[in-house]
Amino acid sequence: MAVIHMTEYGALPAVHITADDGAQATVSLFGAHLLSWKTADGKERLFVSAQTPLDGSKAIRGGVPVIFPQFNVRGPGLRHGFARVSNWRLTGQGGESGDAFLEFSLAPDDIAAEHAQAWPHDFALTLRFTLRDNALEMAYSAHNPGKQAYPFGVALHTYYDVGRLDATSIDGLRNQQFLDHHNQTRVQDTPLLHFTEKHDRMVEATPSVTLNTADATLRLEQQGFQQWVVWNPGKEDAAAMVDLADDEYLRFVCIEPARIYQQPLEAGATWTGKHRIIA
Repeated sequence: MAVIHMTEYGALPAVHITADDGAQATVSLFGAHLLSWKTADGKERLFVSAQTPLDGSKAIRGGVPVIFPQFNVRGPGLRHGFARVSNWRLTGQGGESGDAFLEFSLAPDDIAAEHAQAWPHDFALTLRFTLRDNALEMAYSAHNPGKQAYPFGVALHTYYDVGRLDATSIDGLRNQQFLDHHNQTRVQDTPLLHFTEKHDRMVEATPSVTLNTADATLRLEQQGFQQWVVWNPGKEDAAAMVDLADDEYLRFVCIEPARIYQQPLEAGATWTGKHRIIA
């Protein structure tokens, strides 16, 4: 039976869950932000910067930031949206048949006044994290209970702890078209994507990719999203980030399921995206 209790991560109220097999996860109410995922063998799979504030004063660098209603600056509002800097509610928890889950919700009454003024639409977000066997599943839904369509973009901005960047590669993107950090459209022509420089790629989605590190292999699957975003800041950009130690870029890779362009969600409609990570 799943064990669930309230805790703190830094100064942030959080929820900790342990599944029957020993897998664990910790999620902050601030941002519904997954801060830690340990598989049953006790191995931490996510990266969180030692330099990031953990007091709600700004977005967290690491884990799984939740993006809504816009990706980066692809929209008129706050960069990456307000979901990652809002306080969500824990609205579901439990476990059966070896599964363990936590569900979080966000609505207009939960967000700060300045965000509500800048984005005055009725919405309802839910995000469920499920520990199942040796996998983590994330089900992310956006509902429009209003009478008019609203534009939205989403992502689950996952930071993987890879240990050594020079021993890391991604398989499954060969021949895929991508937009690079110079806004140039290119095609990956190599079987594996290696990390020898800054990467900021928005790749047209494939059903799955494989993340290879020096001591682990993870299979990443998605449904309902439209892109994989692959990101590592490289040495120069990392040095300019106050919430990232200069050498921490050597420890992580971001691979995130996303819909990077804002698209309309019609009145009464619900969008759902699913992301599964298998260790």
